[in-house]
Amino acid sequence: METLNIVFYISMAAWLLSEIIYKRKLRSGGKDKKKDNSTLNLLWIVIILSVASAVSVSYIFEFPITDKIWIFYIGEAFVLLGIVFRLIIIRSLGKYFTVDVAIRENHRIKKEGFYKYLRHPSYAFSLLTFLGLGLFLNNWLSLVLALIPPFLAFNYRMKVEERVLIEEFGDEYIQYQRNTKRVIPFLY
Repeated sequence: METLNIVFYISMAAWLLSEIIYKRKLRSGGKDKKKDNSTLNLLWIVIILSVASAVSVSYIFEFPITDKIWIFYIGEAFVLLGIVFRLIIIRSLGKYFTVDVAIRENHRIKKEGFYKYLRHPSYAFSLLTFLGLGLFLNNWLSLVLALIPPFLAFNYRMKVEERVLIEEFGDEYIQYQRNTKRVIPFLY
């Protein structure tokens, strides 16, 4: 179990480092139409408070999800999958990915790969990471604190982003919305 804890904390540190790098390197530029409404700052505040409170609560209160060890492995797997697939999504968007809501020059709607099924796969995989954190902590209250606040913050951000995309692409984006889900395949 100690080795699993070390692996988990290393993967969470890698996640945090990757997010800091994305925040610094993948901002929109001067030519971009920036429409962020401070959602990036909101996300960072919510995520930091959410992760800190989920971890803290796991040390203070005992509300185990299960007494089986598989929960730790599932949690760690979700964290790693979330990190890796978010990176894949970011790379698949290439120059069109920004951490703030912006429209780039010659921007287009991506509809291939994960985007064929989900409008926001990057957010979906971020949320998978938070789900993994909650499961790894094996605490019902930690799971709620790790997942619900980021979900609500991402949901707000998706609404802002989709308004911008409708403003820019009109009926093309509205049709795309009809054919895809936001972050959970076949559900939402």
